[in-house]
Amino acid sequence: MMFPQLKQNVWNWRVVLVAAPTVAGAVVILRLAGLFQAPGWAMLDRFYRWRPPESLDPRIAIVTINESDLKQVGKWPISDQTLAELLLKIRANRPRAIGLDLYRDLPVEPGSEKLAQVYKSTPNLIGVKKVVANRLEATVPAPPILSQKGQVAANDIVVDADGKIRRGLLFLSSHSGENIPSFAFKLAQIYLASEAITPQSAENNYLKLGQAVFMPFEPNDGSYIRADAGGYQILLNYRYPEGSFRRISLTDVLENRMPKDWVRDRIVLIGTTGVSLSDFFYTPFSSNFTNELKLTPGIEIQANITSQILSAAIDGRRLLRTWSESWEYGWIFFWSCVGAILGWKLPNLKLAIACLIVASGSLVAGCYVAFLSGWWIPVIPPLVSLAGSEIAIIAYLGYTERQERQVMMTLFGRYVSPPIAEAIWRDRDILIKQGRLKGQKLMATVLFTDLKDFSALTKKLNSEELMDWLNEYMEAMSEIVLANGGVVDKFIGDAVMAVFGVPIRRDNKDAIADDAKAAVRCALEMAAALESLNKRWQAQGRPTTRMRVGIATGVVVAGSLGGVHRMEYTAIGDCVNLASRLESFDKSINGSICRILINKRTYQYLDGLFAAQLIGSFPIRGRQGLTRIYQVLPAQS
Repeated sequence: MMFPQLKQNVWNWRVVLVAAPTVAGAVVILRLAGLFQAPGWAMLDRFYRWRPPESLDPRIAIVTINESDLKQVGKWPISDQTLAELLLKIRANRPRAIGLDLYRDLPVEPGSEKLAQVYKSTPNLIGVKKVVANRLEATVPAPPILSQKGQVAANDIVVDADGKIRRGLLFLSSHSGENIPSFAFKLAQIYLASEAITPQSAENNYLKLGQAVFMPFEPNDGSYIRADAGGYQILLNYRYPEGSFRRISLTDVLENRMPKDWVRDRIVLIGTTGVSLSDFFYTPFSSNFTNELKLTPGIEIQANITSQILSAAIDGRRLLRTWSESWEYGWIFFWSCVGAILGWKLPNLKLAIACLIVASGSLVAGCYVAFLSGWWIPVIPPLVSLAGSEIAIIAYLGYTERQERQVMMTLFGRYVSPPIAEAIWRDRDILIKQGRLKGQKLMATVLFTDLKDFSALTKKLNSEELMDWLNEYMEAMSEIVLANGGVVDKFIGDAVMAVFGVPIRRDNKDAIADDAKAAVRCALEMAAALESLNKRWQAQGRPTTRMRVGIATGVVVAGSLGGVHRMEYTAIGDCVNLASRLESFDKSINGSICRILINKRTYQYLDGLFAAQLIGSFPIRGRQGLTRIYQVLPAQS
């Protein structure tokens, strides 16, 4: 018993089981093609901007060279004399490390000898060089003296395709294969050595410093696709770029306006912030509602990378991590399933859209909370799979609904009243099977009508007049059937077959009795309508007529009958045959304008509501034994 039930459940959910992996697979392919890289970066940037600012890092100070300083010193590059004085004043305050983020491979007189002496006598001074050339910039060597002393690091910055800085370097490789520490890592290493923290090798040869293991960036991490992961890169976990570090200008240092102990035991970075010097970069904070072109000085980015290394190693501040590709694919599939289930279980479009908005908000909120905890979980691919699956399911349901409605309208559109059509549509899952209404046994009441002496009447009218006359009659009779809740089964020449009690099953005796009463009421109203038609036709000089009606209540088999090219809903069975036989029974029995004969079961269901009399019990062709026949008497006017 369990296996058939399981099989049925799987079949019922087949659309979800197909849509969810299909949409997820398509999203993964688009992800690998790089379509979600840029929007994924944009979402990460927004997370950065949403995050509350962090406190100032007390371990780092920045000496800036701004536009006012350039006016004060009167030239750029600043002379070696000025730079030497700056370094001496900073060194006198005993910082742990000094980072000179200025290219000084060539002397700038005056003061070259003095600067050389400062280089030689300052073991915690780190200079910079540019290691990797690109189409815009060539390599730049470091000051020769600092190179000889091994006090040089690379200040290269990794720029994403959209021009923003989201990655930092710990090491990079030169063309000769040499591993060169980055500027930020070299400064942090000096600081950490004073804390007895030295580089260690963790699992998979990952770099370990204090409390932190620095997992190297991989080409497809986060929203990246086939990124250049050369060297030892990490994802940047920025502090808020403005106000996160102490700042003082070059002029303030040279004029002795630097507060006491302002740089003591700290890392001091020296770099430019002047607009004319163009050492600015786009970061995740470069886009907001107030300033779309906000730029961050390169020295500030170096300070952020240095701070990230120190904070992770000493304070345990979270590094930004990503899921493996297999986990990310599972994440995409999960949200695809959520979207498919929402679309499947919430066929109401407005509710489905509302739930999609709630689910999307939950996804974004969950990824943001994860970001605050140090995890970059891509938002865009699962969001697309969520929406894609739900839209796919809704589209499928809309298509199947249109198909089912077309089937319904094909079978019933002209032959049932709006309330019955609505009931049929409501129960379509029960009624429809493979594009047709399933056959089912029902207790129903069948009504047959026929015109008296129709053959003789056809000789009085030409073809066009006959069809107009007959259509006028059929239209009036059909409207009465529909008004009484019946289904017009078919027209057979001048005959009408109608059924009361299909295709919705009647589950109790009262409902079956209501159908019988509706059929008899319908016949009486047909008689009244025919009388009105006769009066109009007589006035128009057209023929008049009378009709016979046979009504039988009993079991019928109702369902779709036909093939691909022609199909109709009909009822068959002994009850149908009996109603037809009653209509044609003993045409000598008088019934005024409309003679109505019914079977015993119909009579019993009338409960005396209509005047009727027993005619007798007679043999009926095709039936065994005798059949009791009753005549419904005309309504008294």
